[in-house]
Amino acid sequence: MYAVVETGGKQYRVEPGAEVRVERLDGEKGDEIVLDRVLLVAGEGQTRVGTPVIDGVKVKAEVVHQGRARKILVFKYKKRKRYRVKTGHRQPFTLLRVASIEG
Repeated sequence: MYAVVETGGKQYRVEPGAEVRVERLDGEKGDEIVLDRVLLVAGEGQTRVGTPVIDGVKVKAEVVHQGRARKILVFKYKKRKRYRVKTGHRQPFTLLRVASIEG
């Protein structure tokens, strides 16, 4: 059984026991998070698709880690204008372990 959930403006395919990296969510390590924007549920030969979400279905997950991704470099440059700006960015993320799909 698997589900497609939406969080942080992105969609993720999740199944029980899987770990997924999502955009940062509030919560400490060990907290339970409930993802209620479930777009699709499939398994046991059945598929349910929401319009846009499925009512009464939720995905329960546990926060495994709060962290920041590897640094990416952002370099802005304008030729012949002596304009150069170099900055970096580290995107925060939350690592979730999916416990169950209910509903």
